[in-house]
Amino acid sequence: MRLSDNVYRFLKWTALIALPALATFYGIVGKVWEIPFTAEVVTTISAAAAFIGTLIGVSTVAYNKDKEDEQNGNSKGNS
Repeated sequence: MRLSDNVYRFLKWTALIALPALATFYGIVGKVWEIPFTAEVVTTISAAAAFIGTLIGVSTVAYNKDKEDEQNGNSKGNS
C-alpha cells in the first residue's frame, strides 16, 4: 500500500514532532496540576507515536525497495 505524499508527511510530522511534544507537555502539566492517570496517558501517546513511526519506517523501506527495483529494470512478476 502506498501513501500519498501529503498523508506520508502528515503522519511523519505527527509521529516525530506532534505526539512526542504532546506527551512531554501533558506529562509536565499533568504532574504540576496533579491530573489523574498522567503516566498512563503519556505512555499511550508515546506508544501511538512509536506505532505510527514504525509503520512509516516499514512503508519507507518497501517504497525505496520498489523504486530500486524499478531503476534496475526489475518489476514484480518478472523472474
